[in-house]
Amino acid sequence: MKIIYLLLTTLVFSVALLNHDSANADDSQYKLGPDSQRQEGVPEGKVTEHIWKSTIFPGTIRRYSVYVPAQYREDQPAAVMVFQDGHAYVNPTGQFRATIVMDNLIHRKEMPVTIGIFIDPGHKKESLPEKPGWQPTPENRSFEYDTLSDQYARFLLEEILPEVGKTYKLTDDPNQRAICGISSGGICAFTVAWERPDAFRKVLSHVGSFTNIRGGHVYHAMIRKTPPKPIRIFLQDGSNDLDNEHGNWPLANQEMAASLKFAKYDYEFVYGDGGHNGTHGGAILPESMKWLWRP
Repeated sequence: MKIIYLLLTTLVFSVALLNHDSANADDSQYKLGPDSQRQEGVPEGKVTEHIWKSTIFPGTIRRYSVYVPAQYREDQPAAVMVFQDGHAYVNPTGQFRATIVMDNLIHRKEMPVTIGIFIDPGHKKESLPEKPGWQPTPENRSFEYDTLSDQYARFLLEEILPEVGKTYKLTDDPNQRAICGISSGGICAFTVAWERPDAFRKVLSHVGSFTNIRGGHVYHAMIRKTPPKPIRIFLQDGSNDLDNEHGNWPLANQEMAASLKFAKYDYEFVYGDGGHNGTHGGAILPESMKWLWRP
């Protein structure tokens, strides 16, 4: 009964995180700009959907989508950008509209020719829900995203990238690999680069959960006491983000930024007054991507 209770608590908490709307948050000020809209004369990339059963996360099944820009050429290795909670980023009418942003930036050569891999967390079921989304919450999401280990990095490097690499030529240059996520997906992105800077060196975190869900509150101290790693980090958060038994998200992100500054990392921290959602992060996605991919 205790195991069932803990599982239900995790599921309810995961849904609550990403549906949180603070009464004090003014997200209406954050608007999508022209780089998040279709532009005349800009070629559109192609998105395909896939299903994956993992062995590194046994008993899980998940969706992932692959975005291939129109400029991709088979004889040239493409840069790679991985997105956690992929359905939220790949949705062309959602808060982020990442493929539209990538179309526009790649067209203007403000980021390299980049294949996007949009991965959802694992469901512990024989088959997937009819539609992707936050509900029903993937049972393995918190374990995959909030755990401080190299397991998710290995999942990417041993399963997903080799699978996508069967069809497309992907770079193995860590400076040309980025990883992005929201909430627990944000700390997951940081963990991947922290554990495997030889494989990923660009991190984009939206309202990242650098709190004590599964021990992530230790990162700001670890950054100060560990020799700097060759990673570039963009953090976004808001003053009306979550405050609960796991920690205070605005404070945790400010502590992360302070530690990155102390350790002389290449980082950027954009702090607004929004809540725990993708409204602010989506509005600044084009600028954050340009910053992340700058030479």
